[in-house]
Amino acid sequence: MDVLVTGGMGYIGSALLPLLADAPDVDRIVVLDSLASGSPRHLLEARVDGDLDFRRGDVREYGNVENAMSDVDTVIHLAAITGAASTHDRREETMAVNLEGTENVVNAARKLGVETLVFASSCNNYGRAATTDIDETTEPDPLNPYAEAKVAAEESVAEFAAETGANATALRMSTNYGYAPGVRFNLVVNHFVFRALTGRPLTVYGDGSNWRPFIHVRDSARAFAHAARNPDSWPKAVYNVGSDAGNYRISEIAAVVSEEVAPVDVTYLEDEHPGPSYHVNFDRLAETGFEPEWTLREGVRDLATVLRDRQEINV
Repeated sequence: MDVLVTGGMGYIGSALLPLLADAPDVDRIVVLDSLASGSPRHLLEARVDGDLDFRRGDVREYGNVENAMSDVDTVIHLAAITGAASTHDRREETMAVNLEGTENVVNAARKLGVETLVFASSCNNYGRAATTDIDETTEPDPLNPYAEAKVAAEESVAEFAAETGANATALRMSTNYGYAPGVRFNLVVNHFVFRALTGRPLTVYGDGSNWRPFIHVRDSARAFAHAARNPDSWPKAVYNVGSDAGNYRISEIAAVVSEEVAPVDVTYLEDEHPGPSYHVNFDRLAETGFEPEWTLREGVRDLATVLRDRQEINV
């Protein structure tokens, strides 16, 4: 396999690239990244060995995408503007990167005859669903530009598969957490761990009753690698990626961090909008043979240990 990873210098990419580099069936890795949020430092820290070709470029520029995609047969499309809540203030940019950028990836894949395309989507697409058993047949209810773009981009990926017969699937990821070289602290678990380590209270918007599914970033990386390397095991257009045990209320996340990292006060801003709420079913994922390995408590303890050991914060 020759694999292109867009956004490979980001959070998930920093955990994914070493997996691909170590895979016996991956001959060559091309990384396309604008470095707008990712960093080469993430790649150095990940200690990626082997044949890796880095291209600095933007998925909004079709020429950058096509040039990076030449002579590959598999594409893992991670590049995106993240931080769903913040995209209300970045709507135009979010649509350009997350939707138009994906359309560029799809069009280049169609032109160049790419055999497998794995697209990073999100369970954020479900919005505020009343049911506590959301599966892939549940109608999306995007509440922010990030989710709107992901829903529309999924349609482009599905059309590509239908038109070409290529293997193409969208992975609706649970909210990531845990340590990877490109760790982000604007995600709720990581943010709470950071605040607990620095002795600051945790702030929860609303009453903390809203649901989210969570997945360790290294399990996310394993899922993308598994889907890319075993496309016949992922024949459906869309998969929720996470675990039933990974569904937590935000108030429960605060409690876990307080128990596993350090006791902290929790402030509930009940007049503030809590954002999306979705409790997700992962039965379809089980059909692929992939399953997450990390528990939330393990991931919280590991992140806290790494940060303490590296003295990246003042404890």
